[in-house]
Amino acid sequence: MLPIAVAEFNTRGYDATSMEDLARAAGITKSSFYNHVSGKEGLLRAGLERALDRLFAILEERQAQEGAALDRLRYIIEQQVRVLMDELPYVTLLLRVRGNTDVERWAVARRRAFDATIASLVAEAVDNGEMSSDTDPWLSARLLSGTVNSLIEWYRPGRSGTEQLPKRIVAMVSDGFVRPA
Repeated sequence: MLPIAVAEFNTRGYDATSMEDLARAAGITKSSFYNHVSGKEGLLRAGLERALDRLFAILEERQAQEGAALDRLRYIIEQQVRVLMDELPYVTLLLRVRGNTDVERWAVARRRAFDATIASLVAEAVDNGEMSSDTDPWLSARLLSGTVNSLIEWYRPGRSGTEQLPKRIVAMVSDGFVRPA
């Protein structure tokens, strides 16, 4: 049921998706649908948890906790891209919520907490001399998240070269991609 609900939420928007829409997409009656789930908000939370749990799990990995701050930051960015690629519908849903419901506000707060962790890591890299002293940690965190999150708009599984996408994105944000000739 969850993949069907997430697909419908992504297509129609959460607010515009009715239980009738979800039941129709699942090929069952509305009453049968309620035998499987308590309601639409529970499905939304489950979809958002799937994306958020995967993202926050990155921060618990050894490579995200040990070593130079810049290396940890690069690792986290690469893993963020991998999570997005693996969980595209769920991350898409996460990035489209705006805080209209309690569940959405919870998800937005968790996203902000993730960004705060990235900003803290950028600040640590600046303090350690691994990044330029004029680097703004919050601006950098937002730009990094924006870069990774933009993949929901154009990434499609199965395209040639996508297996190298995480490493290519890390290289581009680390080394830059607009260089003088």
